[in-house]
Amino acid sequence: MDAQPRAHDRRQFLIKHLLIDWRLGQAWFWDTLVDADLANNAASWQWVAGIGRGRRAVFPGLQSVLQGKKFDPDGAYVRRFVPELAHLDPRYIHTPWEASARAAYPAPIVDLPGGRARALAAFAALNSRKPTEAATSSTPAHK
Repeated sequence: MDAQPRAHDRRQFLIKHLLIDWRLGQAWFWDTLVDADLANNAASWQWVAGIGRGRRAVFPGLQSVLQGKKFDPDGAYVRRFVPELAHLDPRYIHTPWEASARAAYPAPIVDLPGGRARALAAFAALNSRKPTEAATSSTPAHK
C-alpha cells in the first residue's frame, strides 16, 4: 500500500472487496501518514465505508479495471507505478492475470465481480438488521 499515491482506491478495495473494517484502515493510515490529520482521515474512511455525515452510496464502488481502461487506455499510470507490468501489451495492462506472459506478478487476491457481489450481499444483510442489533454488534476497538 505504500507505493501507490491514490488512497481512495485502496480504501474502497479494503472496505468493499475485502470487507475489512474501515477503522483498521484508518488506524493503519494514521500510523503511516507523515501529514496525518485525524478529522480528514476519519472522514475519508467513513465516506468510503458509506457511513457518517455526507455518506457515500454503498456502490458504484471500485471498478479499477473499467476506470483504468477508460481513463488510461495505454496504461501510462500502471507502467509508471508498477514496473513489473511495463512490458505488457496495452490490452492486458489493466488485467495482467489474463496475459499469457504476465511475468512475475501475483494473481488477484479477490475476483473483482465476486468481491463486489459479496460486498453487496454483506451490506444488504446489514441493512436488514434491526437498529438494536446494529448498535450492539461487536466491532474492533480503535487504538
